[in-house]
Amino acid sequence: MQVWWARRADGHAGLLRLLDPVERARYEATADYANRGRFLVGCALSRLALGELLGLPPADVPLRRVCPRCGGPHGKAELAVPQASEYAGVDFSVTHSGEVIGVAVCRGAAVGLDVEENAVRLDLDTAAPSALTDTELTALYARPSGERRSAFLRTWTRKEAVLKALGVGLRVPLRGLEVSAPDAPPAVLAWPDQLAARPELAMADMIVDGVHPASAVVVGVSGVRLDQRDASAAVAAYDPGR
Repeated sequence: MQVWWARRADGHAGLLRLLDPVERARYEATADYANRGRFLVGCALSRLALGELLGLPPADVPLRRVCPRCGGPHGKAELAVPQASEYAGVDFSVTHSGEVIGVAVCRGAAVGLDVEENAVRLDLDTAAPSALTDTELTALYARPSGERRSAFLRTWTRKEAVLKALGVGLRVPLRGLEVSAPDAPPAVLAWPDQLAARPELAMADMIVDGVHPASAVVVGVSGVRLDQRDASAAVAAYDPGR
């Protein structure tokens, strides 16, 4: 599994040429300037990472977004290749929080990635009861107050990465999924009742830029080799017109 990181500030107008018509329409319909920037860098980073894995120019990497519930163009991005294609079986996951954007790519297994910017505004007393199991919540408040925020964000990234890898997102409540303590090796301890399948997972924790917690999950394997790359310079310098 490769995980590529970039920053919102790496985006530039030239990257717009990488967007397909659906992506361009979504970009232009996004009113918030920061969200537009994160979307643009996420698209560019996805094509750069997938292009290297597949041996394709980034501009030639075909993506599609189809919502599984309504069929609209706002679902999870997927590689748009036939099942029989030599490129089939490659999965990727995009995440962003604040200024940080990440893409995980993996061949032969589903992958999920989540990052939370350390500076994100957080009302812990509101967020924790809706995201943590009773056991996790008790353990969180047993910690010194100065440790609770970082512990919560680590737990959150693990849970989101698991649900993204399984393709269910936040349709499954985070409170139903229990993971190991933030300072213990990452693992799932209890599954939500809504999930019939309890697959084997490989999980990895990361720290981006020395402060931002992130987690990655690969489905169906017991271990995974993690290769991280800071791709800010590559995104900032990439010119699709060349």
